[in-house]
Amino acid sequence: MANFSPLNSTRRQLLKFLSLAGGSALFPSLLNACSDDPTAISVPAMPSALALSDLPEATPLIAANLNPHRVVLVSTTDRAAGVRQAIDLLQPPGFSGKRVFIKPNYNTGDPAPASTDPAVLETLVQEIQAAGASQVTVGDRSGMAATRSAMQQQRVFALASQYGFTPLVFDELGRDGWQYFSGEGNNWSRGFAIAKPVLDADAIVNACCLKTHRYGGHFTLSLKNTIGMVAKYVPGDVHNYMGELHNSANQRLMIAEVNRTYRPSLIVLDGVDAFVRGGPAQGEKIRAGVMLASTDRIAIDAVGIAILRMLGTTQAVSTGSIWSQAQIRRAADLGLGAVSADAIELVTADSASTQMADRLRPFLT
Repeated sequence: MANFSPLNSTRRQLLKFLSLAGGSALFPSLLNACSDDPTAISVPAMPSALALSDLPEATPLIAANLNPHRVVLVSTTDRAAGVRQAIDLLQPPGFSGKRVFIKPNYNTGDPAPASTDPAVLETLVQEIQAAGASQVTVGDRSGMAATRSAMQQQRVFALASQYGFTPLVFDELGRDGWQYFSGEGNNWSRGFAIAKPVLDADAIVNACCLKTHRYGGHFTLSLKNTIGMVAKYVPGDVHNYMGELHNSANQRLMIAEVNRTYRPSLIVLDGVDAFVRGGPAQGEKIRAGVMLASTDRIAIDAVGIAILRMLGTTQAVSTGSIWSQAQIRRAADLGLGAVSADAIELVTADSASTQMADRLRPFLT
């Protein structure tokens, strides 16, 4: 016969409350404290967390004995042509037979530079499929919009139907779709969680924009684009990871730290248009007329910052050395790429691109 003691009744009410709150898995000690039989219920444990210090170095990929800190610069206002030319000049490691994950920027569904332009995504998919990729997945988590809606606005699902790639809305991942990383050695109080489909890919492509960030990041380029791989909430975990990030004085360090979890095979930065103030969703827009490509997040971000400075941007982005910017400095300390302007090789293929590279070099150094 069941035991209907007041203690068990209280425990049932607590379980119901926690179930409704979506957080019962977080409170095993509290649940056991309400039970006269701690073995009567099995509470799922939180997934195991990896330590950043246990990961292999996320250094830039080296192709054909070329400088791993190369940044290709293409002066253009044609996004599709710019992406193709940038990839051709960079010659990144091959995608043949690989499962490729493309991480675009869909913080919102607003037009570029707020989000990844459909022409950029379409051209990337075409190039990667033509290179022999076995599978292509495109996914993101929005910060200021409903992710599925933002992806619909930017034609992701229509393009998926056309080209046969897999669209993925990170907000819709279950608990097992996230990999925890501990807070050991970083500025995240409880660590953070990265979408597993990204980590499971054979090659990761980071497709980012050129813009400032008025909510504490200062700029949002390739390093900041990685934040879309990080959970706001994990099912069963009530901690708001994005709330912690955006309310932390160490936000820019935390941005760099999540980049330790993976190594991109290709980064394409769309700078055809740029936000030089405001951002990430709305801002003062300027036609910058440039497409960048690299395998080094620090190098490409440093060049992106130099372009913003050349165009005229915020005090936070324009003050001091690029190499003292918190995102850049922390990423360099973590061994993610170039540590100085001297290491960066700017690659161009026409006079307009070369002239732009010459103009921005003083801002880079």
